[in-house]
Amino acid sequence: MHSLKELYKIGRGPSSSHTMGPERAVKEILRRHPNAEELSVTLYGSLALTGVGHGTDRVIRETCAPLPCRVAFNETEPCPVHPNTMDVSVLQASAKIANYRVYSVGGGAIRFHGEDAVEAIPNVYPLSSFTEIADYCKAHNLRLWEYVALCEGDEIFDYLLKCWEQMKQTVNEGLSTSGVLPGILKTQRRAQMLYNQKHIDESAQTRESRLVCSYAFATGEQNAAGGTIVTAPTCGACGVVPSVLKYMQESRGFSDLQIARALATGGLIGNIIKTNASISGAECGCQAEIGSACSMASAALAELFEMGLGQIEYAAEVAMEHHLGLTCDPIAGLVQIPCIERNAVAAMRAINALSLANFLASSRKISFDLIVKTMYNTGKDLLSGYRETSAGGLAKFYPISGLSLTEKQETSTFSE
Repeated sequence: MHSLKELYKIGRGPSSSHTMGPERAVKEILRRHPNAEELSVTLYGSLALTGVGHGTDRVIRETCAPLPCRVAFNETEPCPVHPNTMDVSVLQASAKIANYRVYSVGGGAIRFHGEDAVEAIPNVYPLSSFTEIADYCKAHNLRLWEYVALCEGDEIFDYLLKCWEQMKQTVNEGLSTSGVLPGILKTQRRAQMLYNQKHIDESAQTRESRLVCSYAFATGEQNAAGGTIVTAPTCGACGVVPSVLKYMQESRGFSDLQIARALATGGLIGNIIKTNASISGAECGCQAEIGSACSMASAALAELFEMGLGQIEYAAEVAMEHHLGLTCDPIAGLVQIPCIERNAVAAMRAINALSLANFLASSRKISFDLIVKTMYNTGKDLLSGYRETSAGGLAKFYPISGLSLTEKQETSTFSE
């Protein structure tokens, strides 16, 4: 498995697959062809169907500038390898000098058809299943974060602390911003309202829910507005992990180092999912994004409370199991409805999974590895309309979905 630096990435929203990946692809192609005079890009699958709402065409043109770049949307041609597919032609003197097919495979990672990875990313983890890692940790009396340190070196915690600072900054920026999010839905920001509006006889449990949800909303809204976030494991699911960790640090006094160790444990869970299944909504639905984020958050919380390996596994398994089949159906292709709210719901579910793990881990019958395999196969069974195409679910029945692609392009106003 790759370094956690490939899972936790600091970058701009709203989508790791639809903005970070295409941006990275264009940069790499321009690096290969410094004398290019123009690019022509065709988007397929989910990139075509939700690219306008995600700002894919905008990011590609901005990355290509000052060179001209034509972006076309092919909504009908099948994508046999990966639903996030793009063709890029390099032009010089109006003649094509190179053609590339690129796949945006999730979390900002890309693959060029017929090539190895763009960057030779080393596998720093020799083991890739939870069972293998847990057996190793038991044999060597290690906690999961110590296994991360063993494989990556202690310097990984400097990176995780940097990610943690950005996570907190994103939450604070989201809480201090009001108004309407960019795009045709005119979605109202709600994080600030959640944070400030205390219930008249607010219980401790109600306060916990309100604050955790406000932090998740704040991060999700910053992502939707194209702000800087940390993928955990993706842009669309970036609010789950920071919201629960920020609340626990504030309410329980955990140190930044303890949070970094929790991020290491949660990241290991995310890495297992990414390696053995998928974190791409276009490939496996929202279960692959929000479900994975919830598993990561649950495991991170279990680490904070120094639970055993079995309890950490149970927390992560419960979190994923009860997201199985969750569809990815962003209205108008925007990472807003239902995406932002789902981050808040998953954050609360992560806390619930932690509680169950505290009591019931000894009676568990489903392994984390089994639930990861199940999630991947469930995702493959989902109809394409429920895998980030905005052709099914809420996106199908919400009135805005009746707009044609041209109308969406004309009325979409994504900007910072």
